Amino acid sequence: MDEVFKALADPSRRALLDSLNAHNGQTLRELCAGLDMARQSVSKHLALLEAAHLVTTVRRGREKLHYLNAEPIHALSERWIRQYDRERVRALADLKTALEQPAMTSNDAFVYMTYIRTTPERLWQALTDPAFTRRYWGVALETDWAVGSAMVWEEGGDGAQSRSRTEDPGQVVLEAEPGRRLAYTWHTFTPEWAASVGVDEETRARLAAERRSKVTFDLEPLGEMVKLTVVHDDFEPDSTLRGMIGEGWPALLASLKTLLETGDPLPQ
Repeated sequence: MDEVFKALADPSRRALLDSLNAHNGQTLRELCAGLDMARQSVSKHLALLEAAHLVTTVRRGREKLHYLNAEPIHALSERWIRQYDRERVRALADLKTALEQPAMTSNDAFVYMTYIRTTPERLWQALTDPAFTRRYWGVALETDWAVGSAMVWEEGGDGAQSRSRTEDPGQVVLEAEPGRRLAYTWHTFTPEWAASVGVDEETRARLAAERRSKVTFDLEPLGEMVKLTVVHDDFEPDSTLRGMIGEGWPALLASLKTLLETGDPLPQ
């Protein structure tokens, strides 16, 4: 946590984070063009931000894209703001953002990186075993995890209005390397799904009109830890789903981490 505070103390590094917050997934060249800093200075600041896990990178072909990583900020919020007046702080921050920031589109990829004290094999099980995913997600993914195989999403039940099973030919496994990498397309937004999770029909219709997105999990063993990077992308401009998953994934991954490290998920 000391590394995070140190990284945030520098105004140039905060400017880089602001730039990524406004437009995520930038190359080094793009970041340099938007800020009055030399390329070498930007590279050094990015290295410190990466060391503090505030920035993560994803390779796309020959390009290296930089993404703002929400996990350390989420941890700071849980550690320092929860015990004080979280809702008042959030309301003031939202008001300040609304007044100062220009309108932004929500078609950026969602990228989230966290470190979990577990093994790649155990984390893979947590991502693919229906009994495991139900504990922290409330969702069971039924498939054989072969590339191209169809997936059935079963969710709802405990604490939800009802239970739903979502089947569609577009729900498929895209990549599956046990203990290393997993990718699949996102589920279809059916009326049954909406009823099971409490989404109104107007919102469901907007979601259903969007093209199907996908999610990728990269697992990298680091001693007693596993670095998990989640990338949810392929959104349309001004995507309704992008706004929703931006709030959902951090809480979900925090619950996954807690379950693997303590044996119990976070309360839902």
